[in-house]
Amino acid sequence: MSRIDLATPPVFRFAPSPNGELHLGHARSALLNQQLARDGGGRMLLRIEDIDLARCTPQFEAGIYRDLEWLDVEWETPVRRQSEHFAEYAAALERLKTIGVVYPAFMSRSQIRDYIAESETPTRRWPRDPDGAPLYPDADRTLSRRERSRRIAAGDPYAWRLDVDAALAKAPPALTWQELGVGPMEQTGTVPARPEIWGDVILSRSDAPASYHLSVTVDDAIQGVTDVVRGQDLFHATAIHRLLQALLGLPEPRYRHHRLIVGDDGRKLAKSRRDTGLRALRDSRVSAEEVRRMALDGL
Repeated sequence: MSRIDLATPPVFRFAPSPNGELHLGHARSALLNQQLARDGGGRMLLRIEDIDLARCTPQFEAGIYRDLEWLDVEWETPVRRQSEHFAEYAAALERLKTIGVVYPAFMSRSQIRDYIAESETPTRRWPRDPDGAPLYPDADRTLSRRERSRRIAAGDPYAWRLDVDAALAKAPPALTWQELGVGPMEQTGTVPARPEIWGDVILSRSDAPASYHLSVTVDDAIQGVTDVVRGQDLFHATAIHRLLQALLGLPEPRYRHHRLIVGDDGRKLAKSRRDTGLRALRDSRVSAEEVRRMALDGL
């Protein structure tokens, strides 16, 4: 693992998923990445994170290009599409298997829910990750190798999860990252990485060959990304990415997490709620210049 050479021209990326239409929050990230790339004499990449084949569609992908062109966002070609690089994610997962930091996890969502419901008490709440989801129980992590092999041979569905305790034991002590933006707690500078707060995250499952955590970590390294600029909602996820970078011997980018644009109800914008969609703004005759101003206002 190495830090980015400060003499290297910076490389930025905007990496949307084509599972819905872009909104004003996406415009903020795309425009900020482009602005920083231009200011630093660097490069601007576009990556299509379409690894979720069930939800991502060509129509939404076409909409991404249309919206970015309308905003005058420019990027290098060819565009990297995650669905074309499953083999690279699989190779990274095999490396993690070799060093003994992943395990097959067999519990379904309903089984996890039932297990936690039986384990919680009025005075002891099951631990949650920063997004509020309960941490994965340790039942599968403690299975014997023989029992794991038996269940796999029997065709039981499973996902590969990161054994965060084993991973931390093999990683350098005191993992950190360099934060150039403003974290949720106004954190800047050197930030301690605490991947254990996420528990044993999923790295691969049958319907998605690589999770967000694994795929973006591999992609950023392959594409030579030096500066990861994204919303504050992904601030804590950086801890998992730093751990994977350390385990896989990948370079450490600089990070800049920007403030989110929130709706009238105080919640972050979401594709599922069609908040301030760029297509809707364009159709209502809002100019691209006005959208650019709205997106960058308050940074």
